[in-house]
Amino acid sequence: MPPLRMLYSRFTSCSGCQLTLLNCEGELATLAEAVEVAGFSMATSRCDDGGPVEIALVEGSISRTAELEELLGLRRRARYLVAVGACALTGGVNVLGEGDREVLIGQVYGPGLEGESFPPQPVSRFVRVDLELAGCPPEPGDYLRLLGSLARGGLPELPTYPVCMECRLRENLCLLSESRQPCLGPITRAGCNARCPALGVICEGCRGPAEEPNWSELAGLLRELGIGPREVRLRMARFVGKDHEDSLR
Repeated sequence: MPPLRMLYSRFTSCSGCQLTLLNCEGELATLAEAVEVAGFSMATSRCDDGGPVEIALVEGSISRTAELEELLGLRRRARYLVAVGACALTGGVNVLGEGDREVLIGQVYGPGLEGESFPPQPVSRFVRVDLELAGCPPEPGDYLRLLGSLARGGLPELPTYPVCMECRLRENLCLLSESRQPCLGPITRAGCNARCPALGVICEGCRGPAEEPNWSELAGLLRELGIGPREVRLRMARFVGKDHEDSLR
């Protein structure tokens, strides 16, 4: 079987998702035999030849015209385009900046970038996305399941149910109802094996919304804990992006 031709591109993000893949140290040798890397700036100095690829992994939100042009080109080249991580799926923490964007850009980067940047957007706002790897960053197993499935001819099926389901399976103490802590597990997409709650740390929602989340029910439970409406909204909005703003009002 010929190796899977893969390209990894990063847009507005912190590179943490790439690092997660590179940290799969025990599996990298096997992956190197199964995957041909067409481009991956953090992993190889090989120049991208611009040819077609089986899979394009896209990390980060889109916030510049140059990024958008590159993304459109990737979509044309890739059989499968996979959005990786919270920034690519919802805009992630990049959308949290409030106030005049030109002022924010000037404060962070200084003068010269005005007009080249627009509010961060998820990848799916511009192109068809074949699969989403949720998380900030995704779990290493998400990458391995994806590449393993593609090597066998298809895309993997990923969980859409909430983290609470995984907590139940692990028989964790419920941090929300029993410890009365502001855990976001009921509305957050599973796939992390309830990593944080299993350690006694509340879920912050980094994997984005589960399928059909009950925003209002959880908001009510958080307010019963004594958390004010504004903090409830900010806490629930951290990783959901602009598409779910109306649900949080």
